[in-house]
Amino acid sequence: MEVFCKEITDLRLEGKVALITGAGRGIGRATAILFAKNGAKIVVVDIDSNVGEETVNLIKRAGGDAIFVKADVSKAADAEKAVRATIEKYGRLDILFNNAGIELEGRVEEMSESDWDKLICINLKSIFLCSKYAIPQMLKQGGGVIINTASITGFQGLGHEAAYCASKGGVIALTKAMAVEYAPYNIRVNCICPGPIATRLTSPRQSIIRKIPMGRLGKPEEIAYVALFLASDESSFVTGHALVADGGMTAGYSRLQWLEE
Repeated sequence: MEVFCKEITDLRLEGKVALITGAGRGIGRATAILFAKNGAKIVVVDIDSNVGEETVNLIKRAGGDAIFVKADVSKAADAEKAVRATIEKYGRLDILFNNAGIELEGRVEEMSESDWDKLICINLKSIFLCSKYAIPQMLKQGGGVIINTASITGFQGLGHEAAYCASKGGVIALTKAMAVEYAPYNIRVNCICPGPIATRLTSPRQSIIRKIPMGRLGKPEEIAYVALFLASDESSFVTGHALVADGGMTAGYSRLQWLEE
């Protein structure tokens, strides 16, 4: 993360306020720091206070402006609290990055109903809830940007990952529906579909890496730059898009390779 902790000088998001869920680690933390480096005020949202406060401290040490809100965004009251805290602190909300997510493996017949519900609530329902409470403020302001974290598994099935695939496919569909619905109101909605990224959710197994044409896992910072493009005016004509960032995995990958495992 050292490259993101230098003095803040870039201003592609100057004057913007960004709420980022799951910002205590991985892609969320990298994006929070990068957005702050580019001039945005950041609301770091995470269920874990320790890692969330650490992200805020990294931003402040680099000269940025950030606050932390502890929230379980799969719950309506917490999602509303996060948006309310943003408006109370900064008076506006320009960018919502719905990034919170978990991964639970399991075959359909083996997965418990409670695990299914937990995964769907965190990965998909949280996007609905945070958007539900953020959109009225964006409408009031005359526009905004919503970015959702999906996955390449939203396009391709993966064994032992039915719930995760279902949640990410839902994210892609929800993104497209919201994009169409709110385009007339200057609210752009897009999602990012990462391949395997070097975070705590991804095992660095060689069996995974050899399926990626670029020959390595992605870095959280690389996804953060995708989010920066989607958050900035540089993507002002982009909405309803599922942007794949996977090192070429879906471009050159055969289903037969999965069967080798």
